[in-house]
Amino acid sequence: MNIDNLVNSITPDVFERLQYGASTGKWPDGTVLSEAQKAQTVQLVMLYQAKVAKSNEQFTVNERGEMVQKSKRELQQEFKTQNEIARFSENDL
Repeated sequence: MNIDNLVNSITPDVFERLQYGASTGKWPDGTVLSEAQKAQTVQLVMLYQAKVAKSNEQFTVNERGEMVQKSKRELQQEFKTQNEIARFSENDL
């Protein structure tokens, strides 16, 4: 199978499972990945991020295959534009 076809056939649910396996070293059911499986899973996650997800989030892989790294200012701006869930004061306790 062509690698592009493989990556394009990954569903968002499968991608989440692959991400979980790559970050924890085990599948969601608790089965531990071998070293070869870990390496292949990480590579597949990176390919998916670059070719399908086209994510611009910090520490993901962009379309050019480069790691996305944002400056402190860019991150602060991103967080400023997100809606606040709650704000607390130290005197609220």
